[in-house]
Amino acid sequence: MAQKRIVQTAAPALALALMLSACGSGNGNNGGAADSSGSSSSAPASSAAAGSSAETPAKDVTFTIGYATGDPATKKAIADTIDAFMKANPHIKIKDMSEGTTTSYLDWLKTKDAVGEFPDLVEMRDTKIFADSGKIVELPSDLVDLFSSVPEVDGKKYNAPITLNAPEGIIYSKKAYADAGITEPPKTYDEFLADQEKLKTSGITPIVVGGKDIFHMGFWLNKFLIDEVYVGDPDWNSKRTAKMTSFTDAGPVQAMTDYKELFSKYVDKGWLSTADNQTASILVSGKAAQLFSGPWMFTQIHDADPSFDFGFYALPDRQGNVNVVGLPSPAGWSLSAEAAKDADKVEAMKTFIRFFFAKEQYSKYLQTVNGIPSTKEEVQYESLPQMQDVLKLMSDPNVKKSLPINNWWGENQIPPQFRDWYYKLMQELVLKNGDVKEYMKRADAEYDAEVKANAQQ
Repeated sequence: MAQKRIVQTAAPALALALMLSACGSGNGNNGGAADSSGSSSSAPASSAAAGSSAETPAKDVTFTIGYATGDPATKKAIADTIDAFMKANPHIKIKDMSEGTTTSYLDWLKTKDAVGEFPDLVEMRDTKIFADSGKIVELPSDLVDLFSSVPEVDGKKYNAPITLNAPEGIIYSKKAYADAGITEPPKTYDEFLADQEKLKTSGITPIVVGGKDIFHMGFWLNKFLIDEVYVGDPDWNSKRTAKMTSFTDAGPVQAMTDYKELFSKYVDKGWLSTADNQTASILVSGKAAQLFSGPWMFTQIHDADPSFDFGFYALPDRQGNVNVVGLPSPAGWSLSAEAAKDADKVEAMKTFIRFFFAKEQYSKYLQTVNGIPSTKEEVQYESLPQMQDVLKLMSDPNVKKSLPINNWWGENQIPPQFRDWYYKLMQELVLKNGDVKEYMKRADAEYDAEVKANAQQ
């Protein structure tokens, strides 16, 4: 499949410029969109990151790093960056503490903290929780300047945003669509449901879901919550905390009714035992026609079968509106409060962060994960054609941007334990063919109990 060169400038309004000319041959896996011929005005990543001798620690330094490993492409991209950094900076050693786990990333971090192994440099997703508990410090001001914008938590900036939030959508087999007589993406959600019937009739399982990994459940659940709740009321979470709204309200009930119907009728029966990292192979093998996920899956799918022809589109709501994940949120690399007490570690971690976001190195990371850059500096990288559709979504003013239930912050942050509990409750709803309204009452009760418990801590 031919790749395209993408030129991305991460401005606050996401005014992304697209260069759609086909690339030259032979460099598809080298992250080579950043010019390595010497004509680029930016220095190579190693020298740019190392900077002057005043910036680089003069003695041997070791620090630990932790990040989420649920997505294989992202795990590989970060691991490759760490290896490249240590080769370029042999006096700095990074101990990678990241590991596969069946628990949520938040629970993994809490466990590490409990046993005294909280990483020195950590990918932070639940920023307010760890900021309030004093586990992380503000991002050094000289690093803040690298980025187009850094969301604040209680007026402070804690994160070096690894990428901007990317939308999920339908990744589909073009062959499966053609075999089922589907000639174009649906214009409404009801048209999408009609297409699922066509796929079933053609003899293929319409949708694969990696429900064994609890985070994967959030893709579909939040698609429906965004359509029915958050696009209309971005402050719904804070109102729920104040008991001004309820999960039994019409919006959440409709969202979970749609979710239950979809999973009951069109999702592969083995969804609860399927891991997220199995979904790409299931899709390319022809066992399922579609996967609802984000652009980070594009490289996995292409690597699994370079000849597999697939497309991507954002799934519209019943009125034909397109609503996607896309607002910024406070997440990214953060320095631990304990490590911040060691000046040598701080300089080493700052050197790594500069290396990570240096133009040449960052383009390689973005190429692997099909990410949307967060830096002020323009970044170019080779990408699969499907990424063009993602960028058009993000730059389209008619596409409404929102966030998943657990990515809101400030007054809209939900109790940290609630997300996984709720996702598991929704799994049970499908498995037991439960009554949606009764399950929503259980969600209200749990939410209120967690709010109360957290207030007493």
